[in-house]
Amino acid sequence: MRWSSLVVVALVSCADEELGVVYAGERMPVIDMHLHPGDWDSIPPETKEFLSSRFPFPIDLRPDKAAGGVLSPAGILDEMDRAGVSVGTLLAIYAPRTVGIAANEAVIADVAHEPRRFYGLASLRVDRWNEDGAEQLAALRAALMAPGMIGIKLAHAHQQFRMDDPRFFAIYALAAELKKPVYLHTGTSPFPGTAQEPAYTDPAYLEPAIAAHPGAIFILGHLGYDFENRRPGALATCIDLAKRFDNVYLEPSALGSKGSDPTGENLKQAMASMRAAGLTDRIIYGSDGPQSPGFVAEYLERTVAAMAAADYSAAEARAVLAGNFARVFAVPEPEL
Repeated sequence: MRWSSLVVVALVSCADEELGVVYAGERMPVIDMHLHPGDWDSIPPETKEFLSSRFPFPIDLRPDKAAGGVLSPAGILDEMDRAGVSVGTLLAIYAPRTVGIAANEAVIADVAHEPRRFYGLASLRVDRWNEDGAEQLAALRAALMAPGMIGIKLAHAHQQFRMDDPRFFAIYALAAELKKPVYLHTGTSPFPGTAQEPAYTDPAYLEPAIAAHPGAIFILGHLGYDFENRRPGALATCIDLAKRFDNVYLEPSALGSKGSDPTGENLKQAMASMRAAGLTDRIIYGSDGPQSPGFVAEYLERTVAAMAAADYSAAEARAVLAGNFARVFAVPEPEL
């Protein structure tokens, strides 16, 4: 059966119609676990130039204004409404030399702006770990106590620390203690200053941490995608880790965008491969938005099309779009 006859995607403003998507005749909620708030002024100059080069005319004339519009809580909510997304998760990050800083305090404040629609993931600085590691862990613990802060965000490539460095395993021990899942960027990245070597990008290097912390949940973001060369990269490694370790989950954000996957075939391959491996109960949806106006809606549409092409059942689609997130993060599934 052709996917176009199987699924209709509702991408509408909640002001006009209820949230959610319709898949195989069933309306189901959507949680987007990967949304970036931020402040243009906190981004390094080289990264500002890189981002500006990707904005279409005339947005590129005032990238600061465009970024401020979509990265604010109100702007992100507007993008969620356009997509039909019920709940979004805002990610903190401390990567001053690459993608910039979205501080825990700012994310906590953004979550408080609309606690019915937002959750948050906290992060921490690692660039002076030998001097202030204990202090950073204490600050992370405190941030995770704030309302709506349900997990941890790390990006080894952007934060420039090895995935297999045992000095940082205390982060995973804290995650296990507090029962807060850890989201990790895996794969290469196009941003200036990113560490591209395998120890910073290849999820195979996470295996010692995963094996040593069975009580921590690891979510492998981007499925190890090679964003520099627009190819699946470490997809097979991510699937293998999820098959061998019950505490590994998979998140296919960003890799299926028009810019990273123009034909959509890489995202279709990823969704089909995960389903063939029997891992639909381990997939958690995320977009890596908002990026630009309409991106959140477009990525959801492309993901739903990829699931339909791989013959996901309605139950499997519901799990990917909201159910798995709700179970892993121990939060309610949104009502429609």
